[in-house]
Amino acid sequence: MQSNETNFTEESSLKLIKAIAFIVLCILGISMLTLVSDQGKHASASLASVHIKQEIQSLPIVVPTTKYGFVLDTFHVLVDTIENNQYLAEILLPQKISYANIDQLAKNVKDTFAVTKLRAYKEYTILSRDTAQGADYFIYEPDVYSYVVYDLKNLSASIKRRKVTTVQKEAAGIIESSLWMAMKDNGLPIALIDRMEGIFQWSLDFHHIQPGDRFKVIYDEEYIDGEPVGVGKIYGGFFKNYDNEYYGIYHENGKFKGYYDENAAPMKSPFLKAPIKFSQFRISSSYNLRRFHPVLKRVRPHFGTDYAAAYGTPIVAVANGVVTHASRTKGNGRYVKIKHDGVYQTQYLHMQKFGKGIRSGVHVKQGQVIGYVGSSGLATGPHVCFRFWKNGKQVNHRRLKLPNPEPMPENEKPTFYPVRDKVVQQLNAIPYPDRQEIEEITADSVREISGLIQ
Repeated sequence: MQSNETNFTEESSLKLIKAIAFIVLCILGISMLTLVSDQGKHASASLASVHIKQEIQSLPIVVPTTKYGFVLDTFHVLVDTIENNQYLAEILLPQKISYANIDQLAKNVKDTFAVTKLRAYKEYTILSRDTAQGADYFIYEPDVYSYVVYDLKNLSASIKRRKVTTVQKEAAGIIESSLWMAMKDNGLPIALIDRMEGIFQWSLDFHHIQPGDRFKVIYDEEYIDGEPVGVGKIYGGFFKNYDNEYYGIYHENGKFKGYYDENAAPMKSPFLKAPIKFSQFRISSSYNLRRFHPVLKRVRPHFGTDYAAAYGTPIVAVANGVVTHASRTKGNGRYVKIKHDGVYQTQYLHMQKFGKGIRSGVHVKQGQVIGYVGSSGLATGPHVCFRFWKNGKQVNHRRLKLPNPEPMPENEKPTFYPVRDKVVQQLNAIPYPDRQEIEEITADSVREISGLIQ
């Protein structure tokens, strides 16, 4: 009896153990399934996140259009050009700016940038947030270096200066036909021609330049937003004309400011060699006491030098002085006569019109515009007849030895010489272009000009 009870107990215990084991295995199985499911969900979520990030990264990046300090994409933008004889009111009235506000704006900005300074054929920009509410800004660029923002809501104006960066450059060339062509062939800025003339105009007669003459120059080129916009400081230049060598070195120290030669003599002389920039004229008739007059058709002394140039080309005073005549006669046409001192006088004939403020008794400075090229009087075409008096007698100014400029004081020379030595050394180290390369470039330039003519 006892044996049967023992067997029953053992059998019951075994069944209980098996049941517990089964339950544990079920629990473990469910846990494993849950873990795998969670890992799958996390993996799916991770893959989805990566996919979303990839889609976002593949979207194009839109860079806003900015100019004048504004995000243009947030405005209605109108770009146009000021027409000849067009007033600001004619531009702004259609933009829902009242005449009263335009008048008040003109009064408010007269000391910042007066609206009378706006020039025909210059571009302007109008920005409007809501065209129904009227324009917000009128923007005008007087030059590449700055722009003026007129605030049409606050009726004010501000001048903004663009950031200018400079790069020092060197250049050299050998003249085959003209200085202009030599510089063009070397890819130099056109403005550099005028600047080079400005340095050497008192020393050189640029109309006696010949093939084989050479030049070198060290200068700053100015950039805005990575684009070249002009020529800055010229540190020094060199010119070889025939067997003569000329250096021009910039020196600035207190009251001394300008170009000097290698011996510290100022490049600037009391008299310019011509009343028009050399790049803008040609000599059509020289001083000649036996010239056949093209209008009167007879031999008549020509006491001046004729500089032919386009109508409206500026004529400048060759030296400081006082205007004694700003008048007109049948032969001279419109003319100006200037007394420079007790020895020298000059006269400028056949003008189209006089320069601003030019009249008898006015003091003028060297290089000041006194008139514009025309063909008034006895003239067959646009030119200025330039006449020169010394001690009351008309002379050929191109053969005249004119007074020297005031020399640099001895106590200033020690500060100049180190500058000179550095610039001259740098100029001398600049190589000239290869002669064969010059011939090829010149031939290309001739073909280009021939194509334009055809």
